[in-house]
Amino acid sequence: MHNYKVNASRCWVFHRGRRGEAETQEIIITRHGKPAGVLIGFESEEDRFEYRLEHDPRFLRRIEQARNSLRAGRGIKLEDLESE
Repeated sequence: MHNYKVNASRCWVFHRGRRGEAETQEIIITRHGKPAGVLIGFESEEDRFEYRLEHDPRFLRRIEQARNSLRAGRGIKLEDLESE
């Protein structure tokens, strides 16, 4: 994911965000009338972190590997862990 600064002529997007619109709906960004991106508002830093994690290919691969290991019987059941 890349972060870019938006120039002053595009500040209306931030005005809409301050009004809460970006938190309740996705804003489609167009280039020459065709969809080019989506602006997604986050209510908190935690929401932004969760979104990035859910869309990180490395994290998703790790989750898939872990699920495959569990399906193959390589894992420890929660009940088998000693309570401290």
